[in-house]
Amino acid sequence: MIQAEIKSLLKEDISILVKIPNSSKHYLCDCGEASLLTVKEAQSVSAIFISHTHIDHFSNFDGIFRHQIGSGEKVVICGPENIHRQVEARLKSYTWNLIDEGAIAYEIREIVAKDKINIYTIHPPFWNAEQAGSQDFLFKDESVEVDFAVLDHKTASVAYLFKEKDSVTFHENASEYKKGKWISELKTAFENNNSDKEIEIEGTVYKASDLFYHLTRTEGYKLGVIMDHAVSEDNYKKIKAVFKGADKVYIETFYKDEDQEFATANYHSFASASGKIMNECGVKEAVPVHFSRRYTESDVQEIETAFYKAFQTVKNN
Repeated sequence: MIQAEIKSLLKEDISILVKIPNSSKHYLCDCGEASLLTVKEAQSVSAIFISHTHIDHFSNFDGIFRHQIGSGEKVVICGPENIHRQVEARLKSYTWNLIDEGAIAYEIREIVAKDKINIYTIHPPFWNAEQAGSQDFLFKDESVEVDFAVLDHKTASVAYLFKEKDSVTFHENASEYKKGKWISELKTAFENNNSDKEIEIEGTVYKASDLFYHLTRTEGYKLGVIMDHAVSEDNYKKIKAVFKGADKVYIETFYKDEDQEFATANYHSFASASGKIMNECGVKEAVPVHFSRRYTESDVQEIETAFYKAFQTVKNN
């Protein structure tokens, strides 16, 4: 099951580490201060997901990069349109005369539209971002696929949903056949929806669909990270389209309910609004994060109380 850990302390800017079980590679959501992020964890980050490039979400990019340089690895950076220019500007602000070309490489995936992701490559020592094409999906590897919604924060702010791949289980105890390679062939046919695939068992050929009753598909775990967004129907429509039914979502809850005027002015959310939209999405577990630095620990407790009251009250009606 996908796991996430908040790596920022209360008064620090947000950074969330997403971990995949039995994998040495992790993903990082936003690059705020991250006192709890270890050097080893930073070095294990294979993809960085930036919601937007306000300073509190992007200021620690250099610190993460500092621990990655020299790895020789390719690291993927996903973010809103024009992020390739901002990454390029950050990297070009340093002197790299002692760094080899193969020290690291970044592949920047820039969201232009839901089905158009522009790809840029950038590497030392000159750090010139070069467009390498485009694709119709943001990110997928052997563990997860990442969906997204582009929200309004008076700038584009990307919310990400990490979807673990579905698993297919074979019911060994209920099968009348001996185990063999036919099981893996059947699973492949099931995953590819290939009903007509011929499966041979002990000399007899069966149609794959006639054997599908041996299998059960379990939907993969869904974990979301929703950062800065205005309280608006348009944003909520987009959130519902992507995060409906998610298992767990971390959502920005920047202001207390009594400070809604600041939320409106600054295109942020507030406690009960974040709780309510999570309930309307049917999210199983929701976690409020990313609070204004103006607040004390008791203020944050007040925010959390209002958030969970809205989340649970609507749920129980």
